[in-house]
Amino acid sequence: MTKLSVNINKVATIRNARGGNVPNVCTVAIDCEAFGAEGITVHPRPDERHIRFQDVWDLKAILKTEFNIEGNPTPEFRKLVLAVKPHQVTLVPDAHDAITSNAGWDTEKYCDFLTEITTEFQAAGIRVSIFVDAQARMVEYAAKCGADRVELYTEPYATNYPLNREKAVAPFVDAARVAKRLGLGLNAGHDLSLENLNYLHTMIPWIDEVSIGHALISDALYLGLENTIKAYKSMLL
Repeated sequence: MTKLSVNINKVATIRNARGGNVPNVCTVAIDCEAFGAEGITVHPRPDERHIRFQDVWDLKAILKTEFNIEGNPTPEFRKLVLAVKPHQVTLVPDAHDAITSNAGWDTEKYCDFLTEITTEFQAAGIRVSIFVDAQARMVEYAAKCGADRVELYTEPYATNYPLNREKAVAPFVDAARVAKRLGLGLNAGHDLSLENLNYLHTMIPWIDEVSIGHALISDALYLGLENTIKAYKSMLL
């Protein structure tokens, strides 16, 4: 079964726009779990423009499902993850000023660095997923780095889906097959939505987990959070 992990960064963005604690990030996370999400994802950035480091601690204390922390493994990020010890850490190569993640790792170029980070987190009992583009070589080198999983960066799939869904999904199917052959777990995320999620899952039914934030939180403005989570989960059956 493919699990749904809800990325709640956008909830924190709304909160931070006015200060205070409305909407409450922890309350939303608990509701997501109650409505059927199998995990919660956060992506704390150095400027804390959405998820704050304190949010990570607060969530760790209350979550009952899988906790996934994603981000660029800067010294500060590494310190936080090692202290909190989530179930999973997803390594993402985003610049400090990036609006959102926009590429996967060059796992060949950064193999030594990623191996060091992966070993460090695994020694603390944390599963490691490396964010990669849908390219066989990047998946292969993620395996050489010792990763437990890869997360396929799905923005290109989402962008090209309305034009030609068969062509859009093809490189992702190929990359997913490489991951499967190498014994890597498989995650996927970025710009997945109610429009394109089911087809991706149909073509790659062995995906372990999808992490979805922007589209899901946006849909919840219209459908309500409970109905939205149920709708996304129905795409994964």
